[in-house]
Amino acid sequence: MDFATWTPPHESAYLAPTVRRSAKILIVGPAGVGKTTFVDTMSEIQPLHTEESLTAASEGVDDLRGTPAKTTTTVALDFGRRTLNEQLVLYLFGTPGQQRFNYLWRTLARGALGAMVLVDTRRPDASFDVMDRVEQLEVPYAIAVNAFDTAPRYPAEELREAMDPPPGTPLGICDARDEPSCNRMLITLVENVLAGAGTTKEHGVSA
Repeated sequence: MDFATWTPPHESAYLAPTVRRSAKILIVGPAGVGKTTFVDTMSEIQPLHTEESLTAASEGVDDLRGTPAKTTTTVALDFGRRTLNEQLVLYLFGTPGQQRFNYLWRTLARGALGAMVLVDTRRPDASFDVMDRVEQLEVPYAIAVNAFDTAPRYPAEELREAMDPPPGTPLGICDARDEPSCNRMLITLVENVLAGAGTTKEHGVSA
């Protein structure tokens, strides 16, 4: 499949008639890491959000380090759609980051081709639990370091050493507000999963 040279269609509620396959991709990470922004940036349709205001009840419960301006949080999922080439469309499911939503993860992970784990370098340790949960669900994943304006920058190899993912796990840097960099990470994830799958049907691509 040629993903890199594909030009996505203009925003449309309808799939291109050439699309023959679909795949589910999870967008995961701790609260405030940029999952909703990632889905917003990549979706070619109006994305679905389930946001609720943060209240005092989340104090001391949710890890919101480094996100002082955050006033809402996802309580179910974000949903978007991205056509990756003439034949393949991705359905993007942004998951809540808090552990109390683990039961949703198990449901959303069914049939998923892969997961994009977002990381904030101001609190990379917050993504370790996310990586553990994805690995327990046996979903292949890639790591996308979201380059927040105020976050420290590190070389990719230094980040890989710090995150210590399984061998062969793609790791790259993106800006969740920037479509080309997010698209590049999605292509890397899909290509890596399909290259290791042998057959697509066993790894979440539906005809």
